[in-house]
Amino acid sequence: MASKTVLDELKRTQILELLEQGKRIDGRAFDEVRELVIEANAIPKANGSARVRLGDTEVICGVKIQPDRPFPDTGDRGLFICTAELLPLSHPTVETGPPQPHVIELARVVDRGIRESHMIDVSELVIKKDKSVIGVFADNVVIDYDGNLFDACSYAATVALLTSKTPTWNWVDEKPALVEGDPTALPVSTIPVSITMAKIGNHIVVDPNGDEWASMSARVTITTDSDGNICALQKGGSDGFTLDEMVQCGETSIRVGKQIREKLKAAQEGVQ
Repeated sequence: MASKTVLDELKRTQILELLEQGKRIDGRAFDEVRELVIEANAIPKANGSARVRLGDTEVICGVKIQPDRPFPDTGDRGLFICTAELLPLSHPTVETGPPQPHVIELARVVDRGIRESHMIDVSELVIKKDKSVIGVFADNVVIDYDGNLFDACSYAATVALLTSKTPTWNWVDEKPALVEGDPTALPVSTIPVSITMAKIGNHIVVDPNGDEWASMSARVTITTDSDGNICALQKGGSDGFTLDEMVQCGETSIRVGKQIREKLKAAQEGVQ
């Protein structure tokens, strides 16, 4: 453990020295995202799916759509739930067992970004008010970890939802009955994009890779909708951001998010 700590500190020192020179350890600009590769319909039997590679971070998301009971206080709205799981093969530090706090946070941040953008009009996912609604479940599985799971999982879930097809159900004999016919697209109104930024020393970088993630003192994930409105924000780490830094992060999330959104749209259009 001692040698690992020394190596980590040496790596952080190297990263800081490069940042002071205006450089990043992998040669990217401070506001540059790693190469993003998207494969829609990666799971043929799912209602929707996507595999995303963000640099060397790789995630696959499958969407399941089925009738479900509504929550007691939202009988006029369908369900949307996002989960996340890290496979032990994704990184040497990942172990089997109950989800760790950082995995729970990952699922909640991705879920909140999509939910608060109102990407899916859940009011249209009602079979019988207060009785039965359509549930949309997006499950992210991390195959390979090299930093910034927040954005990788968000992009995978978003593309999986954009390309999902939902069957139609009617309320017959006090239960949902499947209607014959071709499935239809989900009622999507916007495309959310999350941008995660790390603070290392006094520098802020977009889409931190694994080494940068291990070296950061603070992070913030900001999700915007198609109109460039900020709809969700999650801060983490032991350090903080100044007001000017948060303004900078907000502006960066809007600008870089617009670029990523075009790639998500292209992935959607590629399967239509």
